[in-house]
Amino acid sequence: MIDQYARQLGTFLEAVADGRIDDAELRAQEGRVVALMREIEPKLDDALHDKVTKLLCELAAYDVMQMLHGVTAQRPKTKFKG
Repeated sequence: MIDQYARQLGTFLEAVADGRIDDAELRAQEGRVVALMREIEPKLDDALHDKVTKLLCELAAYDVMQMLHGVTAQRPKTKFKG
């Protein structure tokens, strides 16, 4: 579901179109995340705030793991023996 949503985000598609993310693109995405968090946070009670915080941490860990998995999957399977 997250992957499908990201594929529809114009800002995301524009940022990854050239295969690299520059500082401005990263700051812009951070700004969108912070703005949405500031909008949502006051609406959460303490228990739900705790769960959403944990969810975001787990999602961040998943994203890093998925990225590293993709990078290692692209590595050659044989070792250089020069």
